[in-house]
Amino acid sequence: MTDYKEILHQYWHYPDFRGIQKQIIESIGSGKDTLGLMPTGGGKSITFQVPALAMEGVCIVISPLIALMKDQVSHLRSNGIIAAAIYSGMERREIVKTLDNCILGDTKLLYVSPERLESPIFLNKLERIKVSFFTVDEAHCISQWGYDFRPSYLKIAEIRKRKPNAPILALTATATPKVVDDIQEKLQFKEKNVISMSFLRKNLAYVVRKTINKDLELIHILKSVGGSAIVYCYSRDHTKRVSKMLCDNDLDATFFHAGLDPSVKDERQDQWQEDKIRVIVCTNAFGMGIDKPDVRIVIHYDTPDSIEAYFQEAGRAGRDGKKAYAVLLYNDNDKRILKRRIGYNYPSIDFIKDVYEHLAYFFQVGVGSGEGHRFLFDIAQFSHVYGFQPLSVEAALHILQGAGYINYEEEPDNTARCRFLLARNELYLLNETTPEEEKVITALLRTYSGLFTDYAYISLPLIAHICQMKDTEVYQILRSFSQRHIMSFIPQRQIPVIGYAQPREEIERVVIPEEVYDIRKKQYEQNIMAILQYANDDNVCRSRQLLRYFGEKHSEDCGQCDVCLNHSHDETSRNKLAPVQKMIRQLLQDGEKHSVKEIQDLKAPLPLIAAALEDLVTEEEINTDGSFFWKD
Repeated sequence: MTDYKEILHQYWHYPDFRGIQKQIIESIGSGKDTLGLMPTGGGKSITFQVPALAMEGVCIVISPLIALMKDQVSHLRSNGIIAAAIYSGMERREIVKTLDNCILGDTKLLYVSPERLESPIFLNKLERIKVSFFTVDEAHCISQWGYDFRPSYLKIAEIRKRKPNAPILALTATATPKVVDDIQEKLQFKEKNVISMSFLRKNLAYVVRKTINKDLELIHILKSVGGSAIVYCYSRDHTKRVSKMLCDNDLDATFFHAGLDPSVKDERQDQWQEDKIRVIVCTNAFGMGIDKPDVRIVIHYDTPDSIEAYFQEAGRAGRDGKKAYAVLLYNDNDKRILKRRIGYNYPSIDFIKDVYEHLAYFFQVGVGSGEGHRFLFDIAQFSHVYGFQPLSVEAALHILQGAGYINYEEEPDNTARCRFLLARNELYLLNETTPEEEKVITALLRTYSGLFTDYAYISLPLIAHICQMKDTEVYQILRSFSQRHIMSFIPQRQIPVIGYAQPREEIERVVIPEEVYDIRKKQYEQNIMAILQYANDDNVCRSRQLLRYFGEKHSEDCGQCDVCLNHSHDETSRNKLAPVQKMIRQLLQDGEKHSVKEIQDLKAPLPLIAAALEDLVTEEEINTDGSFFWKD
């Protein structure tokens, strides 16, 4: 029998598995298709990394996040495990080499994006790779009922036809009962097999703070609750403004979003991870794969557009098991903003077709041509030229992708490139170079050939590893070389790319299927109504509301959310008022009118007497006309 615990201890130095990790591992290890439901922070990666080492062959991990792929590969390699990733921006020879290593049996885990599953190179090489099992991370993305549906995930089931004996492990942190069934159906599970743990987080207090001034409330909360914090905002502009506002109020903060330069993102993430910065204000681009256990508070400055997104992001607080808070700042403006998002995310069919038509003008693609061609796409320029709203353009592109007309890569990971502008002999005559700069030059020359004649694709993490420096330090040195005309350095760029998935159609022949538009729009509207219901329901325990949403009916009040605390306060107040109300009733039972002064002479604190009187009048037990008397 495989000793999974020994593998866990050998490579990760953990004494034992947590929660349902072992059940999932044993299920996939026995060859069963398995769906694992584990809340954020439950340790999903262990459930496929451990059996991957125990089983013969390569575990192919399908993940939508390039940054997360790279991070996990880096961690695995540092633990002595051979892992690799294939993503957009890699050179063909790099991809071929990586896949050949898988064929030869040197690789235990191969991370790929769902889009990669359609690549001819990948599919040809896959025939010769011995696959232990497939892992589908963020599996809710395959369900049209999920909050983050991605059409590329629908291709995953096709891969099973090529490797029918390789089981599938699907993993997600957020799935309603409807999504759970849909995941298994779309991935063609041989039989239903769900292993789940409760979504209950006993150490996490959920709070909805209703406030007119979110800035003041945010400052108050962060100054009241210590420790590492995440503040989620909906837009990139918000992250920058809110971060500055916090800094102006003596709170140590920075901002993070997908549009930042990769080196800046890495630097800010590292500073926050290492507690050099306390608060990181970010969009939902931040957090996936972040393993910081001591986050004490997650605050949503803007209301997210689904319970699933809120729950996943809130769940990044308190992974160490200690008391933590998830706070949603809310006011009536959020409701209006959320409802406007429906129009932004699902513009009219005519608008979507209009965008498709204007893409052809923008790229100069004629009817019947364009298939397979890819173009760099500046959404701001496109929107300005044709007078479109950028948010609606982006939504239209996603819908056109879902309908099969285009491929839209929002954040392609195009690898950094460089070439020396000086000749080799001139390079050696350089003065005023620091020891660190010399290390980088040496590492480049030893690692890459042809740098004096042409651009070479380079890996900043690899150079940093060779030089024993941080990625950000290497990046700054290369930028300095570029500014001093020692080399030409082109950083990793993240300009979106649009490709035509089929020949350009006449606009009259463009069809947007119901499942791509109408069904998804209705689901999005339901998601928004669910989060609004959560924000406005002040009667049911917050934790209980969330658990019920994910299908856990037999939950109990948490006793620590704002609703429970308010109810507790109400109950305490009622207990204190009861004896005072009894005294007032006894006084008034003589049928006479009694003055305020007579009632104030009762042996009880004045605030309690005032509250008791107000309650009795409200409940119409007694009457008042300036004095108080028993109601007939």
